[in-house]
Amino acid sequence: MDIDSRSPRFTTERQRRIEAMLREQGRVEVLELARFLQVSEHTVRRDLLALQEQGLLQRTHGGAVTLDTQRLGLGDRAAVLADAKAAVGRAAAALVEPGQTVVLDAGSTPLAMARALTARPLTVITSSLDVAAIFAGDTRVQIALTGGSWQHGNRALWGPAAVAMLANCRADWAVPGACAIDARLGVSAPDEADAALKRAMIACARRTLILGDHSKLGSTAPFHVAQWSQVQALLIDEPWAEGTDAGVPVVVA
Repeated sequence: MDIDSRSPRFTTERQRRIEAMLREQGRVEVLELARFLQVSEHTVRRDLLALQEQGLLQRTHGGAVTLDTQRLGLGDRAAVLADAKAAVGRAAAALVEPGQTVVLDAGSTPLAMARALTARPLTVITSSLDVAAIFAGDTRVQIALTGGSWQHGNRALWGPAAVAMLANCRADWAVPGACAIDARLGVSAPDEADAALKRAMIACARRTLILGDHSKLGSTAPFHVAQWSQVQALLIDEPWAEGTDAGVPVVVA
């Protein structure tokens, strides 16, 4: 049934329901929405496109995900602004020189950087099995895993063992995942153990890169990761006037 699906009243109500479902679930599927809202799949796709154009969600194959990526697992986070993350990852990878050591976190944008890294020889220290798998067959890359407790949703190794291992490491670059980015308060994360691991990454490296997309900007999370004085560059996908005005070392990929 698709009666009055184009009328402003029904369209607004549908889109509000879609937003509410995204807030609750983190992701939605076209078929599920069509059944729930009793409209055609074409109507749902039109609604999702309109909401994406308003900056309220990111469309994916078969549905959409919220831009509040802190609530998503790694697979779903990777689908949000994938082209932007790939561009940022390539720009970050271009800074790494042969013979250097890079500490890579388990976020979706550090993973994009790992895919783009071509410098060889290279040493990669990581808390991510997905990052390690990228280099597993390359004899020119030395891989070191942090150890720690496995976090299913983030596909990362966290905890005291990971922090202790990093205390014995020295690197040229640290690339901690950026959960929230604020012009004044710096970088933060929603989980205390994750934030501690990111701080340990920064402490063992000469320079730190923060990688992000525009959905992370202007947000904060409860646990501190880094002040801007600790960061060599913030690589993002579009200009950020507030950050630039505040002295943040912004580089647009």
